[in-house]
Amino acid sequence: MTETVEKTATGAILYDRQIIAEIDDARFRPAGWLHAAAVRGTLGSAGRGNTMYVGNVPRQFVLRHFMRGGLVGKIVRDAYVWRGENNTRSFAEWRMLAKMADKGLRVPRPAAARYQRRGCVYTADIITVRIPNVVPLSEAISGRPKSAEFWESLGKAVYEFHANGVHHADMNAYNLQIDIDGDLWMLDFDRGSLLPPGPWQQRTLNRLHRSLQKIVTLNPKLHFLPENWEQFLSGYFTASRSA
Repeated sequence: MTETVEKTATGAILYDRQIIAEIDDARFRPAGWLHAAAVRGTLGSAGRGNTMYVGNVPRQFVLRHFMRGGLVGKIVRDAYVWRGENNTRSFAEWRMLAKMADKGLRVPRPAAARYQRRGCVYTADIITVRIPNVVPLSEAISGRPKSAEFWESLGKAVYEFHANGVHHADMNAYNLQIDIDGDLWMLDFDRGSLLPPGPWQQRTLNRLHRSLQKIVTLNPKLHFLPENWEQFLSGYFTASRSA
């Protein structure tokens, strides 16, 4: 993957010419595309309403505007403190995705990223290639209960990311997505990083476990039992021992 950086009147755009030959600020607004639709989901799987599907089938993209969460997000909606171009949320995520995609990990391929600076703050956006036929894990476990093999394969897939040093800052039942073959994809790497093995691996597993426990309380029709988590861990540690 190759990257090109072009300066704009208010910031800069980073993109891959092999995916998007030409790009400008208009492409980071839904109105800049002939077709745009909001990402829909249940139980919060659509995020903060800042994500759109844009472009035409078969090549569609996902356009996401970076939004703050938590208590800070109630005060400051989408502005971040300027710490240099390479430290912007959008450029950092684009480059992390590029490294993972080049390794063959199942993540969205980055197409373009932008920041717009206003004095000591900036806003950010990113465009990725849409992964076809995926649903959040939170939706995949609705309907009939999943088999032990499903949960074990999920654990093995998460271990593959960890073995490659992939630290997801918010690994939950929405950012893990399942395709029609049952394979796991990982999305939304804002604040993610590539790290050597360490305690962060267990922390991300704990975060995922809490997320699964929470969504079952929100929708009792979802199927997640304590033995499913044991099956997940069995797959994870089996993969770690055979690595």
